[in-house]
Amino acid sequence: MNESSEMQEMQELQLINRREAIRRVSALLGGVAFVGGSSLLAAAEKAHADLERAPGRFSAQDVAYLDEIAETILPATKTPGAKAAKTGAFMALMVTDCYSPAEQKVFLDGMRKVDEAMRKAGGVSFMAAAPEQRLAVLSMLDHEQKRVMDDRDAAERKRKGLSPVVRGDATEAKAESVPGNPVVAAESAKPEPAHYFHMMKQLALLGFFTSKIGCTQALRYVEAPGRFDPCLPYTPGEPAWASHA
Repeated sequence: MNESSEMQEMQELQLINRREAIRRVSALLGGVAFVGGSSLLAAAEKAHADLERAPGRFSAQDVAYLDEIAETILPATKTPGAKAAKTGAFMALMVTDCYSPAEQKVFLDGMRKVDEAMRKAGGVSFMAAAPEQRLAVLSMLDHEQKRVMDDRDAAERKRKGLSPVVRGDATEAKAESVPGNPVVAAESAKPEPAHYFHMMKQLALLGFFTSKIGCTQALRYVEAPGRFDPCLPYTPGEPAWASHA
């Protein structure tokens, strides 16, 4: 095999690994559908590459701001946090490459709203706030986005004539028509963009757990796995396994 063929094979393998990493992170988050959908896979080959440059409409200050938001969600503990993994640059890249104009506007407006919430709660900007102040505000916004997204999901299921999700249970109600209420075609309705903090949280988790730091330090990673063991002893506190690269 010549050098160019080997390089091409390595590039293709790298692309597959990143796409697989996105799927694994989605499973890690409970099978959640990421904002941006299939565009995330199309942009996977650019993920975690050339992150020194602030993409699109994002300035270097914006990336630093997103780093601090992501670091509050995934702080450094015994392992480096989101800022060390350059998660802010990853978030900016994904919004630029994968989000629709409407979603981009919600995200950018959301950056301003996070700062406004911090000023209202603590009297300082998010960048000037203490870690505990940041955590309190983001926790409040996380509860807010959960209520908004749950209410939106319930309204959408009702519009389609589907039975409601059973809250407080590990299972979801079957997607079947409610008697006397036929399923309404969904294609005609344009979905509303997700809550801005829902987007931020998704991208922070995705960016961190598909980074080298996330895969090799926050998670357990084996470069060349041996046999497949479906059941292994687990000690509470042990990190989950990273997907094989």
